[in-house]
Amino acid sequence: MDTSSTTDRSPGGLDRAALLKSLATLMGAAGLVTEAHERQRYEQGWRYGRGTAFAVVRPAGTEEVARVLAFATEHGLRVVPQGANTGLVGASTPDGSGEMLVLSLDRMSRRLEIDTTDRTVAADGGVLLSQLDAALGEKGLLFPIDLGADPTVGGMVATNAAGTRVLRYGDVRQNLLGLEVVLADGTVLDLMTALRKNNTGLDVKQLFVGTSGVFGVVTRALLRVVPRPAQRAAAFVGAERGTTVLALLAHLERRLGDVLSAFEVISAEALAPVFRYQPRLRSPFGSDLPAYAVMVELSTTLAAEALDLESLLEATLGGLLEGDEAEGITDIFPGKPAELWDIRHHVSESHRHEGEVLGFDISVPRSSMAEFVDAARDLVAADYPFARVCDFGHWGDGGVHLNLVWKREEAPRPAADLKAELQPRIYALAVERFRGSFSAEHGVGPHNQAFYDRYTPELVRAVCRALKDRLDPRSALGTTRLG
Repeated sequence: MDTSSTTDRSPGGLDRAALLKSLATLMGAAGLVTEAHERQRYEQGWRYGRGTAFAVVRPAGTEEVARVLAFATEHGLRVVPQGANTGLVGASTPDGSGEMLVLSLDRMSRRLEIDTTDRTVAADGGVLLSQLDAALGEKGLLFPIDLGADPTVGGMVATNAAGTRVLRYGDVRQNLLGLEVVLADGTVLDLMTALRKNNTGLDVKQLFVGTSGVFGVVTRALLRVVPRPAQRAAAFVGAERGTTVLALLAHLERRLGDVLSAFEVISAEALAPVFRYQPRLRSPFGSDLPAYAVMVELSTTLAAEALDLESLLEATLGGLLEGDEAEGITDIFPGKPAELWDIRHHVSESHRHEGEVLGFDISVPRSSMAEFVDAARDLVAADYPFARVCDFGHWGDGGVHLNLVWKREEAPRPAADLKAELQPRIYALAVERFRGSFSAEHGVGPHNQAFYDRYTPELVRAVCRALKDRLDPRSALGTTRLG
């Protein structure tokens, strides 16, 4: 057993070896990870966050989660809950103290119960989104959260995951019916109800949505699911400017609102690297990319005999070219949805080949999106001419991933210094000038904690402190501060 990365005494003052022996008795061999090389994948985040764990515990069920947290309370241990560890704000990894337990839900991935009448699925907190999708697909159902990563159910609740189809279906918060949560002292809170209507006061389960696991550990969730579409149709539309994109969105919502399921926007700067580094993917626009490529998707449960989506989409877009609203539209390319999504899902990955990447997860009111992106471009061009703004995302729900990309050899200062300078400037632009959010989808964690502290009203933080004092009086859960 490797103990080289920690002291001989535990956080509670007990002998480390004795504490680990007690944990081994509590969890069994499969439920405890102590060796440094085996802990590494739990200690390193997907993009941000690297720490050192006292140990990793891997409970197999809710009862074991409760026992672990009661044990941690008794011995003064702090705990960071962890799902698939795919988060982007460092909230799922331990700090550098070597005194935190990582509570991984990776063994809690077996229970998955589908009710086709209620149109719900009850899933353990460690069930992966891919598992969920495969099981629901066999029943002709869909959990409509579409992401590039493969997170767990518990992680999606803790971050209020969203993705590319919020325009049609909403985020996790809007698709959540019930929860089972274990509080910091081991108390199990059962809120697993399939009710769609329940106006009996505070909706307590929502306290655990988007709060980074600091109020409790999500061990099960009851999710609302929808009928799986029988057909989809998609196209890329070229647009000369951001205002053209917003006009296109309004046009499509007026005419196709019942079947419009995605409206994804990719700037030329963001799209070009996809075709540079993914040779199997072909650009429908050729080498001359438009300022913005808009991916439009329609979906319906109706069969093509009742409503031919491909014909409907082509007719609607074709009619657009013939009317007065065609100004700024440069190209229209219908395509197979899977092939167009393949392009979209490789955008972020391709940017990493270009050099240093500073990513921002921003939301602003939809009506302000074009103006915000233009303002960000002006700011970067004026003061950071070596960097490119590679923006893409979900303009249909007001979200944009604003990636700043530069070659390391062309930057005048170290990347860490530039990131520390750029972060507050871009966030100030989004929040202060455009009344937006510094974290549209990724949640709050050590990576953006300072901006939560800066922009969250004191009354909201006071409420969060009161909740934390009641639900986790030792402040034992997580590395994020909401109060």
